[in-house]
Amino acid sequence: MKSRSIAEVAAGAVVLLVAAAFLVFAVTNSGRGGISGPALTLTAKFDRIDGLAPGADVRIAGVKVGSVTDQRIDPQTFLAVLTLRIDGSLRIPADSSAEIASEGLLGGRFVSVVPGGADRILANGGEITITQSAVSLESLLGRFIFSMTEGQGSGSRGQGEGGTATPR
Repeated sequence: MKSRSIAEVAAGAVVLLVAAAFLVFAVTNSGRGGISGPALTLTAKFDRIDGLAPGADVRIAGVKVGSVTDQRIDPQTFLAVLTLRIDGSLRIPADSSAEIASEGLLGGRFVSVVPGGADRILANGGEITITQSAVSLESLLGRFIFSMTEGQGSGSRGQGEGGTATPR
């Protein structure tokens, strides 16, 4: 009886050890780790940042190069101001643009930086001035449905009671 309980405890310990190893592997290889080495802090202003939260990825060409560290509202312009922490080894041209993109219909949002071609490089504390705000899926669907109902309503104007077109 005693040997059976020791075997059960040992099996439980092995299961917990394997689970802990998987957890460590998942955390270290998820791409969510911080930037090692020097970092560049930039800001960007957007009309809307729907669904973007601090900790969201900053990507260039689909590759994670940083993260969003802060978001706030500019009290004068009422624009959303994002603070971005980007890998300091990258030299971001001053005419680069930033846009809020989505990973898919149900995916999270991230900031996509599109490098420009200027010779001048953004310094630490600089601002990306060319931005494109998040596109609201709900707004697009609403416009589509509205345009469809408008099209159907205007198409029935020239019909008589029997559903045939009336001559002019």
